[in-house]
Amino acid sequence: MNNPGHIDDMFHAFHTLIPVLSGDHAAIRRIAYELCEDQAQQGVVYFEARYCPHLLTSNLTGESGDDPTAAEVVELVNAGLQQGSKDYNIQARSLLCAIREHPEWSHEMVELCGKYSSDGVVGLDLAGGKVGYKEDANLPHIKAFQDAQRLGVHRTIHAGEVGGPEIVEEAVTEMHAERIGHGYHVLDDEDLYQRLKKEGMHFEVCPVSSYMTGAVQTDFKQHPAKRFAQDGANFSLSSDDPRVFLTSLTRERKFVKENWGFDDALISTLNLNAARACFLPEADKARLVSHVQMLQGP
Repeated sequence: MNNPGHIDDMFHAFHTLIPVLSGDHAAIRRIAYELCEDQAQQGVVYFEARYCPHLLTSNLTGESGDDPTAAEVVELVNAGLQQGSKDYNIQARSLLCAIREHPEWSHEMVELCGKYSSDGVVGLDLAGGKVGYKEDANLPHIKAFQDAQRLGVHRTIHAGEVGGPEIVEEAVTEMHAERIGHGYHVLDDEDLYQRLKKEGMHFEVCPVSSYMTGAVQTDFKQHPAKRFAQDGANFSLSSDDPRVFLTSLTRERKFVKENWGFDDALISTLNLNAARACFLPEADKARLVSHVQMLQGP
């Protein structure tokens, strides 16, 4: 995607790209490995990649054969990230994505998060297209995220990118989200926004993506994140889907400097926000925060 469009355009891009990898054991491991290289080249020291293993289980032709199971996909990704971490001196972890359109997968996703929690999987996400607020299709997702909380699985949810603030409130109140992916439309409910800001809810802001998907208005000088920054809200910068949006964290930082007036001091704060909101165990998180502080200087 090169120009502002609609979120459906992004899903179309996914439907084009995913079949190239699906069912290919070597390709799945290779792309996880190469992600470490890409991140290290732009100075990243820690990242959490997110993906839905079920979407990578079928081969391009749809014929049965050596297709990996969802668990085997996770093992392939873990192996690629672990090797990439060693070769490029970077910490790589992953989040498993439940998909709104596939509530039948959510329970297994929680199980996989638990099974591979000591092998690099640090949390659960909910992504996908818009499902109406309180629709029955949401119930398995709600139950899965409640189970995840009970089991100690960390949770982030795409909410407030499409749909209104009620989706954000559901994510926080009923599904116990610890972070919100995007979250821009939380500003449509001032009381909810003020509550979450006071509670320190972390918002994963993806600048380029938010314009490309039509999540926000196309005036590059305007964005909900400018309000977040003005208010001292807890947020960070992410690149969302780098290959889909032809972006990177380097480009995202350049973009917010040129269009939103963010300076280096603010970007350093956002880096620390990201480190403090990561899903590493507390001792590892503390070391990461200290490392980021050391790299950024006083």
